[in-house]
Amino acid sequence: MLKIAITGGAGSGKSVVARMFQDLGAAVLDADEIAHAVVAAGAAAWEELQKAFGPEFFLEDGALNRPLMARTVFTDPQARQRLNAIVHPFVAREIRERLADLERQGVKLVLVEVPLLFEAGLAGGYDRVIVVDADPREQAERLQTRDHREEAEIQGIIQAQLPLQDKVARADYVVNNRGPLTATRRQVEFIWQDLQKIILTENGKMVTVSTNLP
Repeated sequence: MLKIAITGGAGSGKSVVARMFQDLGAAVLDADEIAHAVVAAGAAAWEELQKAFGPEFFLEDGALNRPLMARTVFTDPQARQRLNAIVHPFVAREIRERLADLERQGVKLVLVEVPLLFEAGLAGGYDRVIVVDADPREQAERLQTRDHREEAEIQGIIQAQLPLQDKVARADYVVNNRGPLTATRRQVEFIWQDLQKIILTENGKMVTVSTNLP
């Protein structure tokens, strides 16, 4: 099974690109959705977070107070490291289990949306990496309008990640999401065609494909 990671900066349009691949027929996993699942009340990482951060970070029903946690970890690097050390292993394990299940079902290609792919040292687990590139000003605007985040939190989110140009340099494919969605979709279709060629290669042996788009 061909495992493809989709990553990029916060607000770069990773989810939009992932949905475009899904529309073309790809199986898609979302690491953020999985992270939500493993910290749900009573789930895998929930008790460890309670011990590490205290009851003030949880609501009356036991659910994680996500806005408070986000404001804290994106303005306090030590708190962010503590959170990541707890949550990332659970997320990585769940992704591995879901990938194994899809492979048992005979799925030939899976795309996994992983925001912190390089930061968490997960790139080696994938056959190809797609990076979604965007204008930094547009990233900040999306985080503000979409997620209603404050300026200090937005800067913390961006600073917590590798610079987008560093991610682009490490990509097998780059989707330039600085223009209209129609242009983004054309790039996605181009990559999809290349991935199909890999799958159809004789005996499943991988071939080198183009790494950047015009």
